Amino acid sequence: MFEDTLELAENKLLLLYILESIKLPVSKNQITEIVLKNNFLNYFTLQQYISELITAGFIEYMEVSGKNRLTVTSKGHKVLGMFLNRLSENKTKVVDSYIEENINKIRQEIDLTADYTIASNNSFTVNLKAMENGITLIDLKLNVVSNKQARDICTKWKTNSSELYNEIINVLVNS
Repeated sequence: MFEDTLELAENKLLLLYILESIKLPVSKNQITEIVLKNNFLNYFTLQQYISELITAGFIEYMEVSGKNRLTVTSKGHKVLGMFLNRLSENKTKVVDSYIEENINKIRQEIDLTADYTIASNNSFTVNLKAMENGITLIDLKLNVVSNKQARDICTKWKTNSSELYNEIINVLVNS
């Protein structure tokens, strides 16, 4: 039982370490992707630990551009500082390496949003947004007639936002 308690504590510290190392508020999906890709925990245990860390006040949700993002609280920073030496060096190296390789992708997911909602009369409202260094570059809302159009627009925005942003600016400036 003592080993189970140590493993539980190490896994929760690892989650704090991941959130601290990214240095950005991230979505639950992003933290899940990091943990699952590196085989640290299974999905259900991860979700339980996130919930327990929130309840204990070590991490919290904050709203960033209308989305809930996870971040470490001051209490979480303090606990991590006191017990960082209990994390295996191997795991921290894996986390550091993963973040270094994927930080641009993580930032892009935070800075770009594309979603849609059902509006009235069977139409859909698509909301596209791009931010850079906390500054909104573009925040565009469109009404479209089908769910497929809404999904396609969101997909294109997520894959080609920089190019699309430049095209929009060029059309507006050069017209």
